[in-house]
Amino acid sequence: MKTDATKVAPKADRKGGTASLFADAVRGAFASFVTDTAFPCLGAKAALNAGSYVLLTYEELASPNVVHSLHADLVAFTKSEIARTSEYASFIAVFRNPRPIVERTFERLLWSQLQQLHDLDREKSEWDPNVSSDPDDPHFSFSIGGHAYYVIGLHEDSSRLARRFPWPAMVFNPHAQFEKLRSDGKWRRMQETIRARDIALQGSVNPMLSDFGKASEARQYSGRQVEEGWHPEFQAGAGTSGGCPFAH
Repeated sequence: MKTDATKVAPKADRKGGTASLFADAVRGAFASFVTDTAFPCLGAKAALNAGSYVLLTYEELASPNVVHSLHADLVAFTKSEIARTSEYASFIAVFRNPRPIVERTFERLLWSQLQQLHDLDREKSEWDPNVSSDPDDPHFSFSIGGHAYYVIGLHEDSSRLARRFPWPAMVFNPHAQFEKLRSDGKWRRMQETIRARDIALQGSVNPMLSDFGKASEARQYSGRQVEEGWHPEFQAGAGTSGGCPFAH
């Protein structure tokens, strides 16, 4: 599976702005990425088909100039009808830079971005009480605006083919939707199908995948196969309480 950003033909920009042209190119590339027949994540395909996602672009991953707008957009998504009512909902943040980027650098910047978001968020919101704020805890999930999210990192150097995307990106999926799928009895079959598709794509299942409550999902966020004893550079502070996401 391959997404070639150079082949995306963005729509004409009425304002002539490069930011709008970039956003159009990203949206086209993301649609091609998810609709590729080899792409394994059925949840992402469902969200795209239903239009139950928000995709926004930003200048640079982990830049202090990005955090306020990204945080505001995530909080708005948390309160949106899409997040409240859709069975499959996603917020996708795509960053123009840095490019190129290698796997360990992406991992470091992803956690730096999450730390910046949390530092801003904790001034206004408690951590979602349904999940842990400790990234070593098997019940950890990232929280924004009082709601838990499972985070997926995408970038061009990912060792997992299903996570290779021309620009650095972070996909935020509401944790509550996974719990609903479990309660509805849809979870296990969907998970098995996605993992089988991932094996067909890459020849192996992602070694970082585990069920929620068995190992911290923090190990899955960047997409890199982390070492035993790995710990992210992230610390939840005052104001807090206590993977394809559909395959984790």
